[in-house]
Amino acid sequence: MGIFQVNTWVAAVAATGVILSAAYALWLYRRVAMGALVKEALKTIQDMSRRERAIFAPLIVMTLLLGVYPALVTDIIGPSVAQLVTDYHAALPVVAEAATH
Repeated sequence: MGIFQVNTWVAAVAATGVILSAAYALWLYRRVAMGALVKEALKTIQDMSRRERAIFAPLIVMTLLLGVYPALVTDIIGPSVAQLVTDYHAALPVVAEAATH
């Protein structure tokens, strides 16, 4: 919306690029995931084994958990980020003064 208020043509080109990229990604996914298997070596691949499922299960659970409740991570990193922002704002006047001299 910001670029649309400044320059309509740039916004139109950017939006067209996003739409075409999404269309290409969907077309490519359809060809890769839903296309016919033409290599004989790929036809022998089996589904995931129990061991592979056991390895992936914690990853899936953590991905879903952090997607639903990201505060598990943001509460831990919050104080460090706040300190970085404070240090950044404290350094701005020093850098601005050094740039003028």
